[in-house]
Amino acid sequence: MNEDLYVLPLVVRIERATPPERTDALEAAAMAVLGLLDDPGEWAAELHAWQSTGKIRKVVRRARGAEWRRAVALPGRTVEHRTAEVRVHPPVPLDDWPRDLARLQVGGTELSDAHEPPPAVPPVLWANPGLEMTAGKAMAQAGHAAQLAWWASDAAGRAAWRAAGLAVSVRTAPARDDFDAMVAAGLPVVRDAGFTEIEPGSCTFVADAPWLRGRVARS
Repeated sequence: MNEDLYVLPLVVRIERATPPERTDALEAAAMAVLGLLDDPGEWAAELHAWQSTGKIRKVVRRARGAEWRRAVALPGRTVEHRTAEVRVHPPVPLDDWPRDLARLQVGGTELSDAHEPPPAVPPVLWANPGLEMTAGKAMAQAGHAAQLAWWASDAAGRAAWRAAGLAVSVRTAPARDDFDAMVAAGLPVVRDAGFTEIEPGSCTFVADAPWLRGRVARS
């Protein structure tokens, strides 16, 4: 048993006939994480237990139909963002998931964008163009990037973000050189633990926002 390890469950709604756009799902996941960080409400203790381990593991599962209705009946919050619906649940012990969440599938999140995403508005979470990830994996990584950006933001930056509704854009960096330059600039970067899909230590996302650039410039 890993009683001291917690994980943040995220559930994305993927109906067969109406799957969400990939970008919408990634952004919804990041916004769901941010909302919980900003206002944990009655789950402050669970959030503290999760963050105090020094690990911010997130697992994304998919649901549809009755599965989704059962997930919504459990404690949590749902973010509706354009075509996507993502529900974030309070952190749970790694080996003690609620049954209705544990039974959901992790695979099957091969989402794509049928339409060009709207213009990006800061903050932007930039994906590494040199890595291929399923939508579920990328959703978890975008959530990590949003969390690191929140931790790196000062009070003024958080206030500005909060005033904008904790909105975030998720895009793939235009080129690997652009991504590497942001990593080198000292912006918040996600280095994957390597549990699934990609090599340990891979840089998956970089978070960029005007107030983060300012803090980097002053350091």
